[in-house]
Formats: sequence, structure tokens, C-alpha cells
Amino acid sequence: MAKSALLNAVVEQTHTFADWVQGRDATTPVPTCPKWTLADLVDHVGATQRMVAMLVAERMSEPSRAFAGYTPAPTDSARWRGWLTDGAAEAKQAFESVTDDTPVWDPSGAAAGVLFWSRRLFGEACVHRADAAAALGLRYELAPEHAVAAIEDWLDTMTSPGYWENRPDFATAMRGSGQTLHFHATDAPGEWLARREADMVVLERAHTKADVAVRGPAAELLLVLSRRRPLAAATELEIHGDRALLDHWIEHMNWVTD
Repeated sequence: MAKSALLNAVVEQTHTFADWVQGRDATTPVPTCPKWTLADLVDHVGATQRMVAMLVAERMSEPSRAFAGYTPAPTDSARWRGWLTDGAAEAKQAFESVTDDTPVWDPSGAAAGVLFWSRRLFGEACVHRADAAAALGLRYELAPEHAVAAIEDWLDTMTSPGYWENRPDFATAMRGSGQTLHFHATDAPGEWLARREADMVVLERAHTKADVAVRGPAAELLLVLSRRRPLAAATELEIHGDRALLDHWIEHMNWVTD
């Protein structure tokens, strides 16, 4: 998806998220993020969008000033809708002020800051809206093409050199000798092959045989890969091959839920 389409979707999904959480009990637990309350979730979504807006708008080459500018959510949940929608609009405006190749810091190691962050905010909006749905007992729906884009963000981020270097626990768990996992969305174009090597996880967009393959609707696949739905509850997914290899992969996909 193009940068503009990603940011339009961020605004739309943030508006839906904001409508869901407006005026709700701030202490409501978020079952998909066991250490978080609804207040923590709202704070994370809105403050992250504002920090990224600052990074992008000011073309920052390192993030310390953006991190220091973290803006917490209002404690009054009746003010959440306006605070969230304002943050999404601010982020969209920041991205409209730059080009795709404007230098901006990003943690992936790929030096693709503007495109990295536009995709990252989109992935965050998709996954954290699922968190809100789980907390509030609401139905979660996501268009297949949006789910594919969110999977792309999740897998790209989790297999990036920057993530490998900054999360030694993840690197230790994912080191391998060529073990392969294939993820296949069945309702929109999207296939990925992850290969565990000794010094990285290599991600390819390919249809090929693998040690374990999982296929099904893109939204269901996203929820499982991001640990928002237990694999055992994902009845629409088909699994072929080494189930233990897939279980191990999912067990260590704990970046956002931490």
C-alpha cells in the first residue's frame, strides 16, 4: 500500500478505535496485552502516533527528543476520542509534509524511515484495534487487503536487522539452521516464507514448500501471528507440517504484547 493509503487507513481505524473507547472504564483489562488496562492501550496508541509525527515532521536523525516528548493520554476517558483523532490527524499531516525518501530515523536498520513509519503506524492501528475489541467484547473486522498489509508490517519488522540486534532474546530463540515457515493468506494476495538462519531470519515473498505452512483468511492469520488470537482458537486456519516449529515462532512474537 502507498504511504497516502496507509495514513488514510490509520486515520479511519483510529476514529473507529476512538469511538469504541470513548467514555469507557479506564481500568478495563486488555486480555491480549495482559499487563495493560484500557488506559494503557489508549495512551500507547495516541502517544506513539504523536511521537512518530514529531520524528517525521522534524526529520529527526535520532529519536531522543521525540521519546522525551511522549504525551500521555488524558486521564478522563470522556476526552479520549478527541485526543486520539487529533493525534491521527497530526500524524497524517506530518507524513504529507515529506517525501518517501526524506531521511528520518527508524529502528529497522533499513534507512527507510518515512515508509517504515507509515507502515508501522498502520500495523499498530490494525493490531491495537483488535486489542480494544478483545477488551470491550466487540467484533473485530479487517478488510483482507488491509490484513495482508498489516502482516507484511509485522513480519518485516520482526525479521529486520534492527530488531534482531536490539532484542537478543529474540535472536537467541530464532537462530536456526534453515528451518522454514510459510504463511499464506487465502482471501487476498499475500505469501511469505520465513527461514531461520544462524545470524538472521530471512523473509521472502514466495510460494514454496516449507517445514510448516499455515494458510487461511488474512485477518485470522494476522491475529495469530501477532498473538491476538490463540492458534487453537483460529479454526479457519489450516496447518501442514511441523506444528512445534510454528508454536515456537508464535511464542516469541511477543514484541507488542510486552
